[in-house]
Amino acid sequence: MKSLWLDREARITSDPLPDGKHFDTIIAGAGLTGLVTALLLSRSGQRVAVFEARTVGAVTTGNTTGKLSLLQGGVLSSLRAQYSLKMVHAYVEANKSGQAWLTQYMDQQGIAYQRRTAVTFATSDDGGQRLRKEAAVSRDAGLDVHFSRDAGLPFHVVEALELENQVQINPMDVLEVLVRDIRDHGGLVVEGVQVQNVGSGQPLEVTTRKGSFTADTVVLATGTPILDRGLYFAKLEPNRSYAAALRFPADNKIPGGMYLSIDPPTRSQRTFPTDQGELLLVGGYGHPGGRAKSPKSHVDALLAWAHQHYPGGEVTHTWSAQDYRATNLMPFFGKLPRGHGRILFATGYNKWGMSNGVAAALSVTADILGGHSDWATTIHHRVTHPQGAAEAIRLNASTAKRMIDDRARVKRNPEISAETRPPEGKGVVGLYNGEPAAVSTVDGNVCMVSASCAHLGGLLTWNDAEKSWDCPLHGSRFSPEGKYLEGPATHNLQKPPDKKKD
Repeated sequence: MKSLWLDREARITSDPLPDGKHFDTIIAGAGLTGLVTALLLSRSGQRVAVFEARTVGAVTTGNTTGKLSLLQGGVLSSLRAQYSLKMVHAYVEANKSGQAWLTQYMDQQGIAYQRRTAVTFATSDDGGQRLRKEAAVSRDAGLDVHFSRDAGLPFHVVEALELENQVQINPMDVLEVLVRDIRDHGGLVVEGVQVQNVGSGQPLEVTTRKGSFTADTVVLATGTPILDRGLYFAKLEPNRSYAAALRFPADNKIPGGMYLSIDPPTRSQRTFPTDQGELLLVGGYGHPGGRAKSPKSHVDALLAWAHQHYPGGEVTHTWSAQDYRATNLMPFFGKLPRGHGRILFATGYNKWGMSNGVAAALSVTADILGGHSDWATTIHHRVTHPQGAAEAIRLNASTAKRMIDDRARVKRNPEISAETRPPEGKGVVGLYNGEPAAVSTVDGNVCMVSASCAHLGGLLTWNDAEKSWDCPLHGSRFSPEGKYLEGPATHNLQKPPDKKKD
């Protein structure tokens, strides 16, 4: 599976590993948050290096649906259930700031984007009630939303909420220009370098797979923090969702707005202009990371829905992305606990990373350079509502139970041997020499790795859509060969022991 955005001729090359070992700021992660932060710091005169474990945009940014919208499904009413209106207003102002900065940047750099009406729609009476709550909170928070009973969709809609003049983008167009701009200001963007640890001395020692570096400041822009200080992995729920692009005959008319259902399962759609006409992009059908029996079945359900309502479309791409929802629903950004004010991070965008990610970059940069914003100050001083605390307890109790149940279950699985060969595209977990092992067959290659996650030892599950090993505890993911893909882990999977432990 490869996203529409990533399926393109490579236009970004990596800077070589630097000879110099010290930087003013080192940033881990070359998605939207990391690159905007790098650009802002480079413009200020800092010497900046961005280290990306894989390639620019390889994780969430390159797999988003590219909606830069202030209308975000049921987000605002969910926030209002836990926070004061002042806090919800701060969240909206943060997203406005992120949206405004990015659209202005695209205008200045000549990056193409489209203005569209964002529409959240309900297909049930319960959904309609939620939509009315969202409308009330949105208006209280300063958004000029209005209802429409004709959303222009080819299926029954009870009610629809609209916000005009929102934005849709090709995220990789943005990242490519950001990389060029960073380099023009003296910064480096180095791919294939995974940050594994950050010390607490002064300067900060940054350990990577390709040597150690030092920096006065470090920014973790890795989707979920790769350092366990602050235990943010326990305050975030990973969610994997799916997307597809479909091409239609030229005479087909596709609704031109940016749509999102408020009823489960989430269904998202937008268009994307190409030289051969507009593509329809659909998305949704998410689930907690690593916890779906068959992720491919979610892709199949998404495509079945698309074909039902938009018959005759040719699927050109399918892909998936992983987002992180904070248990208290508000994104985290700022100074990492026990980082002495010199390690900063951003996470928990809950699928709205185009605006939240830029807002976090603006705030983190201000923290480093000595600025501030009212909305960031308000968000930093939030107090977790009992509902958010209860959600954190629920999540971690579920995680602990899952770990215990999985460890008991694997002992009942069939033993794995050196001759185990799953069918093509499949993976199995069992005991090999007394330890959990995972074996898969992909493109004819049989690989055996440890089935214990390199983060906290959760028992991995096979992702039959992405052909990867996924952790059901905190969302770390690995290739069939055990190579780290994303999540809070910082190491590859080990090989299972050759001999049984005594």
